[in-house]
Amino acid sequence: MLSSTTFPSPGSALGRIVPYAALSASILTFCLGTSFAKQLFPLVGAEGTSAYRVGFAAIILLAVVRPWRSSLTGPDLLKIMRYGAALGTMNLCFYMALRTIPLGLAIAIEFLGPLTVSLVHSRRPSHFALVGIAVVGLVLLLPWRPGDHALDPVGVMFALGAALCWALYIIFGKRTKHLPAGQTIALGMTAAAMVVVPIGIHEAGATLLTPAWLGMGLIAALLSSAIPYSLEMVALRRIPENSLGVLLSIEPAVGAVAGAALLGEYLSGWQWLAIALIIGASIGMIVTTHPRS
Repeated sequence: MLSSTTFPSPGSALGRIVPYAALSASILTFCLGTSFAKQLFPLVGAEGTSAYRVGFAAIILLAVVRPWRSSLTGPDLLKIMRYGAALGTMNLCFYMALRTIPLGLAIAIEFLGPLTVSLVHSRRPSHFALVGIAVVGLVLLLPWRPGDHALDPVGVMFALGAALCWALYIIFGKRTKHLPAGQTIALGMTAAAMVVVPIGIHEAGATLLTPAWLGMGLIAALLSSAIPYSLEMVALRRIPENSLGVLLSIEPAVGAVAGAALLGEYLSGWQWLAIALIIGASIGMIVTTHPRS
């Protein structure tokens, strides 16, 4: 585990750079890891790949955090289980969407979840306008038009399901903020594994135990979960909330570039415009919201 003494002091020039470098590396690692994980789809399917990611992440977190060292009340455990179920379903829906939708577009659609949560807690007319911009972006992505760049309707529905689960993940996560973060994440990921792993086993069966594919699944879990989440924790300690949210909002664009470079997922001009609109709406929502919201 990394301690605060590992990094330069926040007041130094290097200390100001390190958190932003960590966040940039987190976004890049997540997109690269997800691109790598998508290559497992022909081997174990989207369900099996999701089981690898969530299952290995749960094992790693349990080993590192050891959440059983602190007791929990029944109601608090139920809150964590609900949070974990949303996390697991979000991961599964996202990977199911990736079967037929490019990475950058799936991330962009998924971002509608936190945007909706922001809108529910907002009373500013400007925020409704920003959500309208995001909706325009979504409309550009929906499979209205036939052709090479039309998105698969089933994939779009799974991406929207991931967006809904991301919104629930935020809502349920806030209800656990009185609990230790490490314990909540470790037990939440375990609950997520209890949702996702049985589905992966049902769909992929004994092929999940193939040694080479197990190794690839572990790499995917490290690159798309363990490493980016650890780097993000470094950023969370040093970067203001609004700045953090703005930087995270570029993730769909990074995902689109990673998908094009590693998976050959080239986007049309309309799809790039849709990503830009959703990113712009997300950034606008963040910079016009009070930091305590």
